[in-house]
Amino acid sequence: MTTAPNKTSRPELAPWQYEIGGVVLGTGSYVPVGNVEGLGAPATRPQDADNPNSDGTSPGRDFYGPRPLRFEAGIKTPGDPVKAADILARLERALDAPDARTNPDGRHILRGRWPGHTTRRMYGRLRRAEASSTTTAVHGWIPMDIEFVGLDSPRWYDDELSKLTLGLDQAARGDGADRTVDEAMGRPAACPRPHDAEHRPADDRPGWVTNSGDVPTYPSLRVHGPVAGPRIWNTVTGRVLELDLSLREGEWVEMETRPGTCWALRNGTVNVAGALSPASRLDLFTLPPGRSEIAWSANDPSGTARLEVAWRSAYTTL
Repeated sequence: MTTAPNKTSRPELAPWQYEIGGVVLGTGSYVPVGNVEGLGAPATRPQDADNPNSDGTSPGRDFYGPRPLRFEAGIKTPGDPVKAADILARLERALDAPDARTNPDGRHILRGRWPGHTTRRMYGRLRRAEASSTTTAVHGWIPMDIEFVGLDSPRWYDDELSKLTLGLDQAARGDGADRTVDEAMGRPAACPRPHDAEHRPADDRPGWVTNSGDVPTYPSLRVHGPVAGPRIWNTVTGRVLELDLSLREGEWVEMETRPGTCWALRNGTVNVAGALSPASRLDLFTLPPGRSEIAWSANDPSGTARLEVAWRSAYTTL
């Protein structure tokens, strides 16, 4: 997934503020917000099926649709129409960003913060940034109609990216006796059994990852060579990713698990999704809420291979 480029650092947000394209909206900004529609749960896409032989329907799975957010706002720079016009132009440039607007994988980022929370973000598309009237622009007041549509999940994510780096000497491993038991019970082979993990000292478990949110989140993973046959798993969910390939020193494979953007690339260009085993479901390799553990195994003759994991805690609400 690509996002609209941001050539400057993103501004810090205070409670009741939002930001898109570098423009801050909300309390204490030049773009006060009167109302925001759509901050509740997104509409569902029910998969109900009509009963062909009698009344009623059979319930199916309910999926979330997109989450449209509409901001009733206005640019307010009293006595400074030049500043108001500049802010309007920045919003228009954000809407027009080709990397987000014309690239099927492109996304804009909407950031927001509510009292008691840190700043969170949502991925989607800025669909409208329209000046609903210009009659008062000469006085530095431009009413705005701004619409952002959350598309991925659509969840809110921590603005800060969490990271973990694991060498093979740090990884949790199961012994040979565990392999047969795990396979018989349907767990990924060579994963430590749950009771093994629970009794390992906390300071001997560098693979801990924490999703501080209330819904599963989607990590990005990168394996750096030299390495052969990398295998990654989560000891809590039992989900596994294994690749039948070898990497030389200086090569890497990156795997993205976010819905709609699942891919596995060697050195950022070559698609190696075909090297994933049938059990390796990128779309199901999530980090559950709370704490879990990432482990991996591989053949590394040099002892220098490493696994990098990056994620953002995920939330149902802002």
